[in-house]
Amino acid sequence: MKIFIDTANLDEIRKANEWGVIDGVTTNPSLVAKEQRDFKELVREIVSIVDGPISVEVISTDSEGMVEEALDMSNWSENIVVKIPMISEGLKAVKILNKKGVKTNVTLVFSVNQALLAAKAGATYVSPFIGRLDDIGHDGMQIIHDLVQIYKLYDFKTEIIVASIRHPLHVIESAKTGAHVATIPFGVIEKMFKHPLTDIGLEKFLKDWQKVVE
Repeated sequence: MKIFIDTANLDEIRKANEWGVIDGVTTNPSLVAKEQRDFKELVREIVSIVDGPISVEVISTDSEGMVEEALDMSNWSENIVVKIPMISEGLKAVKILNKKGVKTNVTLVFSVNQALLAAKAGATYVSPFIGRLDDIGHDGMQIIHDLVQIYKLYDFKTEIIVASIRHPLHVIESAKTGAHVATIPFGVIEKMFKHPLTDIGLEKFLKDWQKVVE
């Protein structure tokens, strides 16, 4: 399973990239807005840090506008993946962009049916938001289980990005399902490093070594 970092913060991206654990980056308008930077300039900096898929999102809601934005963004780098919202106009745009060789990531997906349509339209990636489903009392991970099964059954080439991850357990469950990608906030990646027994063990090793030195 590939790991993308879900952020537009350059410091977080640099740190995660230095750890050697990320394969790509996903952003959205909300994450970009937090950085208060020129959008194109910010994306170009991200591309210079991470050699992998970088998802950036359109803001148009009509297919013509989406295609125009996507074609422009795709010229910024060969690693650009254009996020398209899961609406009917979005799927029209995905079909057009697929024929033009532009990689797409259909976002704001909350059901198996939506993800099935995205794959049929030719999406490169689809991003089910499991955390937001959990928030309203649904089993978000069940969608991932179903999608992995369906995509394999019909040999869809669309890759599943597990999105809206809230905690490390979501990452484990994503990996167990066979999802292609988990896109993870920086804070959750940090938590994945931690275990109290690791800290205790390291402290003991260092104490014992100090006795040898003395």
